[in-house]
Amino acid sequence: MSQLIRRLDLRRGRALLLQGALLLIPPVTACYFMQFILGAYPWQMSLGAAAANAICIGVLYYLLCALTGRWVISCVLVHILSGIWGAANYFVSVYRGTPVLPWDLTALGTASAVSGSYDFTPTWQMALAIAAVLLACVLLWRKAGSGRVAWKGRLAFAALGLLCLIPVVQPARLDWFGVKTDVWDQTGAYRTNGALATFLLNTEFMEVEEPEDTSPERLSEIMDHAGDASIPLQTSVDHPNIIAIMNESWADFEEFGNLELTQSVTDYISSLDNAVWGHAYTSVFGAGTSCSEFEFLTGNSMAFLPSGSIPYQQYILKDTPSLASLLREEGYETRAFHPGELTSWQRNLAYPLLGFEQFKCGVDMDVPQALEHGYVSDQSDFDQVIWEFEHKEEGQPLFLFNVTIQNHGSYTVKDYPTQVQLADQPGQYPMAEQYLTLASKTDAAFRKLVDYFSQCDEPTLIVMFGDHQPSVEQEFLDKAYGVTQDQMTMAQYMNKYRVPFVIWANYPLELEGPKETSLNFLSQYVLSYSGIPTDSYGRFLWSLQSVVPSLTFVGYQDALGAAYSHLETTDYTPFLQDYQALQYDRLFGGENSYFHAQA
Repeated sequence: MSQLIRRLDLRRGRALLLQGALLLIPPVTACYFMQFILGAYPWQMSLGAAAANAICIGVLYYLLCALTGRWVISCVLVHILSGIWGAANYFVSVYRGTPVLPWDLTALGTASAVSGSYDFTPTWQMALAIAAVLLACVLLWRKAGSGRVAWKGRLAFAALGLLCLIPVVQPARLDWFGVKTDVWDQTGAYRTNGALATFLLNTEFMEVEEPEDTSPERLSEIMDHAGDASIPLQTSVDHPNIIAIMNESWADFEEFGNLELTQSVTDYISSLDNAVWGHAYTSVFGAGTSCSEFEFLTGNSMAFLPSGSIPYQQYILKDTPSLASLLREEGYETRAFHPGELTSWQRNLAYPLLGFEQFKCGVDMDVPQALEHGYVSDQSDFDQVIWEFEHKEEGQPLFLFNVTIQNHGSYTVKDYPTQVQLADQPGQYPMAEQYLTLASKTDAAFRKLVDYFSQCDEPTLIVMFGDHQPSVEQEFLDKAYGVTQDQMTMAQYMNKYRVPFVIWANYPLELEGPKETSLNFLSQYVLSYSGIPTDSYGRFLWSLQSVVPSLTFVGYQDALGAAYSHLETTDYTPFLQDYQALQYDRLFGGENSYFHAQA
């Protein structure tokens, strides 16, 4: 009898251990399930990182168990949600080059507006993972039903869920598990450190770092050291019309000299007479359009703001000085036009605060809309630009800021008639060929725009620049750059953030312009060629760009072309710290700030 009792106790103990394991394991399996759907393999993630993600998932799992009293149902739900999170990060990474970041949650409307053209075909990992979890759910249901939990167990689950909540509400503690993020390779960080823990760790970057000294006295000293760096006014024309076009995903892959295309996609623009053709550095790759227009319009740099932040939604919450507000004070009529959604990136809220008097979106267009792979074509866009010029206030100069949409990703439209291919590998990179064909249509549309304004009597200056490079096949990008991403030097890495710009006018441009700059400095050249004096902040930027000609979130270059990471301390670090202090005051300073007193 005693032997039978011992056997029963042993079986009961084993059953309890098995039940305990089944109750504790789901967050771990959900973690690996999430990563596998993301496209990462188990051995890519350390045990510490796996534990951190399992704990974060455990918050949801254990609290669901406590609330529902059904651990099997909770297990199924948490695997479904983890899979959705992994898939979301996979597709976002594919189409824009970075996974879901904390700030993206405020831009869901923008994402929804452009998601219709993307291909969401599941990968084999997704199909395999879904089949596996469905099989496991069936087996669990047959073995344990819904998995009823007694009230004492529910209390234990609630306590366990609250304990797991600690690293979620205090993401810095994830460092205990070895979780790291990489602001230059977020996709890689999500794969090796876990998509959930890394996302939470990124929330630490949401707070803008305040420089050590932003007192009016210190900022005045910085401005004094900058000296009288007035921008040379390179024209005698009085207040010409200014049309600034930020062209979606406009890039110049031909400049690296590693591609042989069946036809050039910048043939006309790069050979324009009476024009300045060069390249500028931007702070984003594959997506983040509003960051680029923020840099161009304000002269501020994303280098001093959190990784992945969206200035229009986070920081432009009050009247903010910009190129538009400066030109408005000069008597310009200030308009903005984007043939997309009104609320994309919250432009409808940000533009008035930047000094624009009027903003039109796609539904407001006054000209017929022709589409290219689902988006308003650049030809239709430029026709609207002409319409705005023809309907401006007579005798008043116009500043029009236009953000195009034709070249927006994705580049996976089936049966799209590509006209530009790689001469040595035709058909090898269908996404890149679709993009290059679109870029060639930009070149043709810009020719018609220039032809129109060449016949106009009113002096008009046009600047067009790219917001970022497109997210196409990585193999194509490696071929274009002439080096794979994992072997890049700092200077080669910055090539991913290099876009073309052109400045053309229907009046003489007197001096040769820059061959290289960055978007935060580009507007000062526009003012120079327009004969418009800049403000005190612009004079500082003009002084700075003589030392550091290009500066972005990724890094910066000196006048000799040497590239540096922001993680390095160099002779230029004090200049960048001065810039950061001035920018912080300009964006976040109150009534006692330096720039508020200067206004």
